[in-house]
Amino acid sequence: MPVKPRLIFHCDCNNFYASCECLERPELKNVPMAVAGDPKYRTGVVVAKNELAKRAGVKTTDTVWQAQRKCPGIVFVPPRHGLYAKISKQVNAIYHEYTDYLEPASIDESYLDMTGAPEYYGLSPVELADTIRRRVREEIGVTISVGISDNKVFAKMGSDYKKPDATTHITRENYRELLWKLPVGDLLFAGRATVGELSKHHIQTIGDLAQRDREWLSHILGKGGEQLWEYANGLDREPVRLWGEKEEIKSVSRGMTFRKNLISEEEIWCGLSVLTDEIAMQLRHHGLKGSVVQVHIKTPELKLFSRQVTLDHFTCLHKEILDTCMQIVKTQWHIGEKAPIRALTAGVTHLVPADKATEQLNLFDLADSSAAEKREKQERLEAAMDRIRQKHGSGSVTMGYADNESIGVVRKKQRDPKAPSEGETE
Repeated sequence: MPVKPRLIFHCDCNNFYASCECLERPELKNVPMAVAGDPKYRTGVVVAKNELAKRAGVKTTDTVWQAQRKCPGIVFVPPRHGLYAKISKQVNAIYHEYTDYLEPASIDESYLDMTGAPEYYGLSPVELADTIRRRVREEIGVTISVGISDNKVFAKMGSDYKKPDATTHITRENYRELLWKLPVGDLLFAGRATVGELSKHHIQTIGDLAQRDREWLSHILGKGGEQLWEYANGLDREPVRLWGEKEEIKSVSRGMTFRKNLISEEEIWCGLSVLTDEIAMQLRHHGLKGSVVQVHIKTPELKLFSRQVTLDHFTCLHKEILDTCMQIVKTQWHIGEKAPIRALTAGVTHLVPADKATEQLNLFDLADSSAAEKREKQERLEAAMDRIRQKHGSGSVTMGYADNESIGVVRKKQRDPKAPSEGETE
Protein backbone atom coordinates (compact mmCIF):
# COMPACT_ATOMS: atom_id res chain seq x y z
CA MET A 1 0.00 0.00 0.00
CA PRO A 2 1.54 3.33 -1.08
CA VAL A 3 2.48 5.81 1.63
CA LYS A 4 0.23 8.86 1.67
CA PRO A 5 2.20 12.04 0.81
CA ARG A 6 2.61 14.41 3.73
CA LEU A 7 0.56 17.59 3.85
CA ILE A 8 2.17 20.41 5.86
CA PHE A 9 0.63 23.82 6.59
CA HIS A 10 2.71 26.78 7.76
CA CYS A 11 0.41 29.37 9.32
CA ASP A 12 1.91 32.83 9.81
CA CYS A 13 0.07 35.68 11.52
CA ASN A 14 0.34 38.90 9.52
CA ASN A 15 1.96 41.91 11.26
CA PHE A 16 1.18 40.07 14.48
CA TYR A 17 2.22 42.51 17.22
CA ALA A 18 0.67 45.45 15.38
CA SER A 19 -2.50 43.45 14.69
CA CYS A 20 -2.82 42.58 18.39
CA GLU A 21 -2.50 46.24 19.36
CA CYS A 22 -5.20 47.16 16.84
CA LEU A 23 -7.58 44.66 18.43
CA GLU A 24 -7.55 46.66 21.67
CA ARG A 25 -7.21 50.06 20.00
CA PRO A 26 -9.17 49.94 16.71
CA GLU A 27 -8.29 53.57 15.96
CA LEU A 28 -4.74 52.42 15.22
CA LYS A 29 -6.00 50.61 12.11
CA ASN A 30 -6.50 53.94 10.38
CA VAL A 31 -3.05 55.43 11.01
CA PRO A 32 0.47 54.23 10.27
CA MET A 33 1.69 52.60 13.48
CA ALA A 34 4.54 50.47 14.71
CA VAL A 35 5.45 48.52 17.82
CA ALA A 36 8.89 49.64 18.97
CA GLY A 37 11.17 49.38 21.97
CA ASP A 38 12.04 52.25 24.30
CA PRO A 39 14.50 54.76 22.76
CA LYS A 40 15.65 55.65 26.30
CA TYR A 41 17.23 52.21 26.60
CA ARG A 42 18.51 52.29 22.99
CA THR A 43 16.16 49.49 22.02
CA GLY A 44 14.09 51.87 19.91
CA VAL A 45 13.78 49.48 16.99
CA VAL A 46 10.62 48.65 15.05
CA VAL A 47 9.58 45.07 15.79
CA ALA A 48 6.25 45.19 13.93
CA LYS A 49 4.25 47.60 11.80
CA ASN A 50 0.81 47.78 10.23
CA GLU A 51 0.09 47.83 6.50
CA LEU A 52 -0.07 51.64 6.31
CA ALA A 53 3.41 51.97 7.81
CA LYS A 54 4.66 49.17 5.58
CA ARG A 55 3.42 50.98 2.47
CA ALA A 56 5.33 54.07 3.61
CA GLY A 57 8.54 52.02 3.56
CA VAL A 58 8.89 51.29 7.26
CA LYS A 59 10.71 48.02 7.86
CA THR A 60 11.17 45.75 10.84
CA THR A 61 14.50 46.57 12.57
CA ASP A 62 14.32 50.23 11.43
CA THR A 63 15.28 52.53 14.28
CA VAL A 64 12.59 54.86 15.56
CA TRP A 65 14.17 57.87 13.89
CA GLN A 66 14.47 56.00 10.56
CA ALA A 67 10.78 55.09 10.71
CA GLN A 68 9.82 58.68 11.52
CA ARG A 69 11.87 59.96 8.60
CA LYS A 70 10.17 57.52 6.22
CA CYS A 71 6.71 58.06 7.67
CA PRO A 72 6.14 61.41 9.45
CA GLY A 73 3.28 61.10 11.91
CA ILE A 74 3.77 57.38 12.54
CA VAL A 75 2.38 56.28 15.92
CA PHE A 76 4.61 54.14 18.15
CA VAL A 77 3.33 51.83 20.86
CA PRO A 78 5.48 49.82 23.30
CA PRO A 79 5.45 46.02 23.05
CA ARG A 80 3.09 44.10 25.34
CA HIS A 81 4.27 40.52 25.24
CA GLY A 82 1.61 39.28 27.62
CA LEU A 83 -1.11 40.38 25.19
CA TYR A 84 0.68 38.75 22.24
CA ALA A 85 1.14 35.48 24.12
CA LYS A 86 -2.57 35.40 25.02
CA ILE A 87 -3.70 35.92 21.41
CA SER A 88 -1.10 33.44 20.13
CA LYS A 89 -2.60 30.84 22.46
CA GLN A 90 -6.08 31.55 21.06
CA VAL A 91 -4.84 31.19 17.47
CA ASN A 92 -3.08 27.89 18.22
CA ALA A 93 -6.23 26.61 19.92
CA ILE A 94 -8.01 26.87 16.55
CA TYR A 95 -5.17 25.06 14.79
CA HIS A 96 -5.26 22.34 17.44
CA GLU A 97 -8.88 21.54 16.55
CA TYR A 98 -7.62 20.21 13.20
CA THR A 99 -4.49 18.26 14.19
CA ASP A 100 -2.50 17.06 17.18
CA TYR A 101 0.70 17.55 15.18
CA LEU A 102 1.04 21.25 15.83
CA GLU A 103 4.48 22.82 16.26
CA PRO A 104 4.73 26.53 17.10
CA ALA A 105 7.88 27.93 15.44
CA SER A 106 7.53 31.30 17.16
CA ILE A 107 4.84 33.35 18.86
CA ASP A 108 3.18 34.12 15.50
CA GLU A 109 3.83 31.08 13.30
CA SER A 110 3.11 27.36 13.52
CA TYR A 111 3.55 24.20 11.46
CA LEU A 112 0.60 21.81 11.16
CA ASP A 113 0.83 18.26 9.81
CA MET A 114 -2.53 17.96 8.04
CA THR A 115 -1.92 14.61 6.32
CA GLY A 116 -5.31 12.96 5.78
CA ALA A 117 -7.28 16.00 6.96
CA PRO A 118 -8.69 17.05 3.53
CA GLU A 119 -10.28 13.63 3.06
CA TYR A 120 -11.69 13.72 6.59
CA TYR A 121 -13.29 17.14 6.11
CA GLY A 122 -14.24 16.63 2.47
CA LEU A 123 -12.25 19.70 1.41
CA SER A 124 -9.25 20.32 -0.81
CA PRO A 125 -6.03 21.42 0.94
CA VAL A 126 -6.57 25.01 -0.22
CA GLU A 127 -10.22 25.00 0.92
CA LEU A 128 -9.15 23.67 4.32
CA ALA A 129 -6.48 26.36 4.66
CA ASP A 130 -8.99 29.02 3.65
CA THR A 131 -11.39 27.72 6.30
CA ILE A 132 -8.74 28.07 9.00
CA ARG A 133 -7.83 31.56 7.75
CA ARG A 134 -11.48 32.63 7.89
CA ARG A 135 -11.96 31.27 11.40
CA VAL A 136 -8.89 33.04 12.77
CA ARG A 137 -9.95 36.30 11.10
CA GLU A 138 -13.58 36.14 12.29
CA GLU A 139 -13.13 34.58 15.74
CA ILE A 140 -9.97 36.36 16.87
CA GLY A 141 -9.57 39.38 14.60
CA VAL A 142 -6.09 38.86 13.19
CA THR A 143 -5.22 37.56 9.73
CA ILE A 144 -2.89 34.73 8.75
CA SER A 145 -1.19 33.58 5.59
CA VAL A 146 -0.93 29.84 4.98
CA GLY A 147 1.67 27.97 2.97
CA ILE A 148 0.87 24.39 1.92
CA SER A 149 3.36 21.77 0.75
CA ASP A 150 4.65 18.29 1.47
CA ASN A 151 7.56 19.61 3.57
CA LYS A 152 8.17 22.30 6.19
CA VAL A 153 10.61 24.40 4.15
CA PHE A 154 8.32 24.83 1.14
CA ALA A 155 5.31 25.37 3.42
CA LYS A 156 7.19 28.20 5.16
CA MET A 157 8.14 29.73 1.82
CA GLY A 158 4.52 29.41 0.75
CA SER A 159 3.24 31.49 3.66
CA ASP A 160 5.81 34.16 2.75
CA TYR A 161 4.95 34.04 -0.96
CA LYS A 162 1.76 36.06 -0.74
CA LYS A 163 0.65 38.30 2.15
CA PRO A 164 -1.54 39.30 3.90
CA ASP A 165 -4.42 36.88 4.42
CA ALA A 166 -3.58 34.49 1.59
CA THR A 167 -3.08 30.80 0.83
CA THR A 168 -0.30 29.48 -1.41
CA HIS A 169 -0.03 25.78 -2.34
CA ILE A 170 3.45 24.69 -3.43
CA THR A 171 3.29 21.28 -5.08
CA ARG A 172 5.63 18.85 -6.82
CA GLU A 173 4.27 20.25 -10.09
CA ASN A 174 4.73 23.99 -9.49
CA TYR A 175 7.63 24.46 -7.04
CA ARG A 176 10.19 25.08 -9.77
CA GLU A 177 7.99 27.72 -11.37
CA LEU A 178 7.15 29.46 -8.08
CA LEU A 179 10.38 29.18 -6.09
CA TRP A 180 13.37 28.62 -8.33
CA LYS A 181 13.24 32.17 -9.71
CA LEU A 182 13.52 33.68 -6.21
CA PRO A 183 16.85 35.01 -4.84
CA VAL A 184 18.85 32.30 -3.10
CA GLY A 185 18.72 34.44 0.07
CA ASP A 186 14.99 33.67 0.28
CA LEU A 187 15.79 30.01 1.00
CA LEU A 188 15.50 29.03 4.63
CA PHE A 189 18.87 29.21 6.45
CA ALA A 190 20.70 30.81 3.52
CA GLY A 191 22.39 33.57 5.52
CA ARG A 192 24.33 36.59 4.34
CA ALA A 193 27.74 34.88 4.43
CA THR A 194 26.39 31.85 2.54
CA VAL A 195 24.73 34.05 -0.09
CA GLY A 196 28.01 35.93 -0.54
CA GLU A 197 29.94 32.70 -1.04
CA LEU A 198 27.37 31.35 -3.50
CA SER A 199 27.47 34.62 -5.44
CA LYS A 200 31.18 34.09 -6.08
CA HIS A 201 30.18 30.93 -7.96
CA HIS A 202 27.41 32.70 -9.94
CA ILE A 203 24.59 31.18 -7.90
CA GLN A 204 21.98 33.92 -7.65
CA THR A 205 18.63 32.11 -7.48
CA ILE A 206 17.22 29.11 -5.67
CA GLY A 207 17.06 27.35 -9.05
CA ASP A 208 20.76 28.00 -9.64
CA LEU A 209 21.49 26.29 -6.30
CA ALA A 210 19.08 23.39 -6.88
CA GLN A 211 20.68 22.49 -10.21
CA ARG A 212 24.28 22.44 -8.96
CA ASP A 213 26.02 19.23 -7.96
CA ARG A 214 25.23 18.26 -4.40
CA GLU A 215 28.76 17.03 -3.60
CA TRP A 216 30.29 20.21 -5.02
CA LEU A 217 28.08 22.33 -2.74
CA SER A 218 29.16 20.19 0.19
CA HIS A 219 32.78 20.89 -0.76
CA ILE A 220 32.40 24.69 -0.74
CA LEU A 221 29.86 25.03 2.11
CA GLY A 222 30.35 21.90 4.17
CA LYS A 223 27.38 19.95 5.51
CA GLY A 224 25.23 23.08 5.23
CA GLY A 225 25.66 22.99 1.45
CA GLU A 226 24.01 19.58 1.23
CA GLN A 227 21.18 20.76 3.46
CA LEU A 228 20.53 23.82 1.28
CA TRP A 229 20.53 21.63 -1.83
CA GLU A 230 17.90 19.39 -0.24
CA TYR A 231 15.82 22.41 0.75
CA ALA A 232 15.98 23.90 -2.76
CA ASN A 233 14.81 20.59 -4.23
CA GLY A 234 11.99 20.10 -1.71
CA LEU A 235 13.61 17.10 0.00
CA ASP A 236 13.26 18.31 3.59
CA ARG A 237 11.79 15.49 5.70
CA GLU A 238 11.82 17.07 9.16
CA PRO A 239 8.63 16.04 10.98
CA VAL A 240 6.14 18.31 12.71
CA ARG A 241 6.30 17.72 16.45
CA LEU A 242 3.32 16.54 18.44
CA TRP A 243 1.54 19.35 20.31
CA GLY A 244 3.18 19.88 23.69
CA GLU A 245 6.30 17.92 22.79
CA LYS A 246 9.28 19.98 23.93
CA GLU A 247 11.97 20.91 21.46
CA GLU A 248 15.45 19.73 22.32
CA ILE A 249 17.41 22.60 23.82
CA LYS A 250 20.56 23.03 21.74
CA SER A 251 21.90 26.21 23.32
CA VAL A 252 21.17 28.72 26.08
CA SER A 253 21.98 32.38 25.47
CA ARG A 254 21.16 35.82 26.78
CA GLY A 255 21.74 39.22 25.20
CA MET A 256 21.43 42.86 26.15
CA THR A 257 21.58 46.25 24.41
CA PHE A 258 23.13 48.71 26.85
CA ARG A 259 22.04 52.26 27.64
CA LYS A 260 25.44 53.51 26.57
CA ASN A 261 28.37 51.99 24.72
CA LEU A 262 30.70 49.86 26.82
CA ILE A 263 34.31 51.02 26.64
CA SER A 264 35.94 49.73 29.83
CA GLU A 265 36.77 46.23 31.00
CA GLU A 266 34.73 46.87 34.16
CA GLU A 267 31.59 47.74 32.16
CA ILE A 268 32.02 44.69 29.92
CA TRP A 269 32.52 42.44 32.95
CA CYS A 270 29.37 43.87 34.57
CA GLY A 271 27.29 43.27 31.42
CA LEU A 272 28.61 39.77 30.86
CA SER A 273 28.24 38.89 34.54
CA VAL A 274 24.49 39.43 34.60
CA LEU A 275 24.04 37.60 31.26
CA THR A 276 26.12 34.57 32.26
CA ASP A 277 24.41 34.43 35.65
CA GLU A 278 21.06 33.96 33.88
CA ILE A 279 22.59 31.40 31.47
CA ALA A 280 24.02 29.30 34.31
CA MET A 281 20.71 29.42 36.16
CA GLN A 282 18.82 28.24 33.05
CA LEU A 283 21.28 25.42 32.42
CA ARG A 284 20.77 24.15 35.96
CA HIS A 285 17.00 24.58 35.66
CA HIS A 286 16.97 22.32 32.60
CA GLY A 287 19.54 19.89 34.03
CA LEU A 288 22.09 20.61 31.30
CA LYS A 289 25.78 21.37 30.95
CA GLY A 290 27.69 22.69 27.95
CA SER A 291 31.26 22.75 26.70
CA VAL A 292 31.23 25.55 24.11
CA VAL A 293 31.04 29.18 25.29
CA GLN A 294 30.16 31.91 22.78
CA VAL A 295 30.29 35.72 22.79
CA HIS A 296 28.63 37.97 20.21
CA ILE A 297 29.55 41.66 20.16
CA LYS A 298 27.46 44.27 18.33
CA THR A 299 29.04 47.62 17.50
CA PRO A 300 27.24 51.00 17.34
CA GLU A 301 27.24 50.49 13.54
CA LEU A 302 25.33 47.22 14.15
CA LYS A 303 28.23 45.07 12.91
CA LEU A 304 28.40 41.66 14.59
CA PHE A 305 31.59 40.02 15.88
CA SER A 306 31.39 36.43 17.16
CA ARG A 307 33.90 34.10 18.79
CA GLN A 308 33.69 30.84 20.77
CA VAL A 309 35.87 28.66 22.95
CA THR A 310 35.56 24.91 23.55
CA LEU A 311 36.24 23.87 27.13
CA ASP A 312 37.81 20.54 28.09
CA HIS A 313 34.84 19.74 30.32
CA PHE A 314 31.10 20.44 30.59
CA THR A 315 29.90 23.19 32.88
CA CYS A 316 26.86 25.01 34.22
CA LEU A 317 28.89 27.29 36.50
CA HIS A 318 28.46 31.03 36.32
CA LYS A 319 32.09 31.78 37.20
CA GLU A 320 33.51 29.47 34.53
CA ILE A 321 31.19 30.78 31.84
CA LEU A 322 31.88 34.42 32.81
CA ASP A 323 35.66 33.91 32.98
CA THR A 324 35.63 32.27 29.55
CA CYS A 325 33.55 35.08 28.04
CA MET A 326 35.94 37.67 29.48
CA GLN A 327 38.89 35.70 28.14
CA ILE A 328 37.34 35.81 24.66
CA VAL A 329 36.72 39.56 24.83
CA LYS A 330 40.15 40.42 26.24
CA THR A 331 42.03 38.32 23.69
CA GLN A 332 39.86 38.93 20.62
CA TRP A 333 38.64 42.53 21.08
CA HIS A 334 40.45 45.84 21.51
CA ILE A 335 38.75 47.14 24.65
CA GLY A 336 38.58 50.93 24.77
CA GLU A 337 37.01 54.07 23.36
CA LYS A 338 38.07 53.13 19.81
CA ALA A 339 36.09 49.88 19.98
CA PRO A 340 32.80 50.67 21.76
CA ILE A 341 30.28 47.87 22.32
CA ARG A 342 26.56 48.53 21.84
CA ALA A 343 25.25 45.06 22.74
CA LEU A 344 26.53 41.74 24.06
CA THR A 345 25.18 38.21 23.78
CA ALA A 346 26.69 35.29 25.68
CA GLY A 347 25.79 31.67 25.13
CA VAL A 348 26.61 28.06 25.93
CA THR A 349 26.11 25.26 23.43
CA HIS A 350 27.12 21.62 22.84
CA LEU A 351 24.78 20.66 25.65
CA VAL A 352 24.36 17.30 27.36
CA PRO A 353 22.26 16.16 30.33
CA ALA A 354 24.11 17.01 33.53
CA ASP A 355 24.14 13.39 34.69
CA LYS A 356 25.84 12.31 31.46
CA ALA A 357 28.49 15.02 31.41
CA THR A 358 31.78 13.22 31.68
CA GLU A 359 34.83 14.78 33.27
CA GLN A 360 37.66 15.14 30.78
CA LEU A 361 40.67 15.80 32.97
CA ASN A 362 43.23 18.22 31.62
CA LEU A 363 46.86 18.43 32.68
CA PHE A 364 46.00 20.94 35.40
CA ASP A 365 43.45 18.54 36.83
CA LEU A 366 46.01 15.75 36.86
CA ALA A 367 48.37 17.97 38.81
CA ASP A 368 45.59 19.20 41.07
CA SER A 369 43.14 16.37 41.74
CA SER A 370 40.88 18.76 43.62
CA ALA A 371 39.80 20.65 40.47
CA ALA A 372 36.75 18.45 39.87
CA GLU A 373 35.85 18.58 43.56
CA LYS A 374 36.01 22.38 43.50
CA ARG A 375 33.60 22.44 40.56
CA GLU A 376 31.20 20.12 42.36
CA LYS A 377 31.32 22.33 45.45
CA GLN A 378 30.66 25.42 43.34
CA GLU A 379 27.71 23.67 41.65
CA ARG A 380 26.15 22.94 45.05
CA LEU A 381 26.65 26.59 46.05
CA GLU A 382 25.05 27.96 42.89
CA ALA A 383 22.17 25.47 43.14
CA ALA A 384 21.55 26.68 46.69
CA MET A 385 21.48 30.27 45.40
CA ASP A 386 18.89 29.24 42.81
CA ARG A 387 16.62 27.99 45.60
CA ILE A 388 17.01 31.26 47.52
CA ARG A 389 16.12 33.26 44.40
CA GLN A 390 13.10 31.10 43.72
CA LYS A 391 11.81 31.78 47.20
CA HIS A 392 12.80 35.42 47.70
CA GLY A 393 13.16 36.85 44.18
CA SER A 394 15.93 36.93 41.59
CA GLY A 395 17.45 40.08 43.07
CA SER A 396 17.78 38.66 46.58
CA VAL A 397 21.27 37.27 45.91
CA THR A 398 23.63 37.62 42.95
CA MET A 399 26.90 36.10 41.81
CA GLY A 400 28.95 39.18 42.65
CA TYR A 401 27.98 41.71 39.96
CA ALA A 402 27.14 45.23 41.08
CA ASP A 403 24.42 47.47 39.72
CA ASN A 404 25.53 49.85 36.99
CA GLU A 405 22.53 52.00 36.12
CA SER A 406 24.51 53.99 33.54
CA ILE A 407 24.68 50.93 31.26
CA GLY A 408 21.29 49.54 32.29
CA VAL A 409 22.33 46.74 34.66
CA VAL A 410 19.99 47.07 37.62
CA ARG A 411 19.27 44.27 40.07
CA LYS A 412 15.63 43.19 40.09
CA LYS A 413 13.76 44.20 43.21
CA GLN A 414 13.63 41.67 46.01
CA ARG A 415 10.27 40.05 46.45
CA ASP A 416 8.26 41.05 49.51
CA PRO A 417 8.55 38.05 51.87
CA LYS A 418 4.88 38.49 52.74
CA ALA A 419 3.89 38.19 49.10
CA PRO A 420 2.93 34.76 47.72
CA SER A 421 5.70 32.83 45.97
CA GLU A 422 5.39 31.74 42.35
CA GLY A 423 2.76 29.06 42.06
CA GLU A 424 0.98 30.12 45.24
CA THR A 425 -2.32 31.95 45.41
CA GLU A 426 -3.40 34.66 47.75
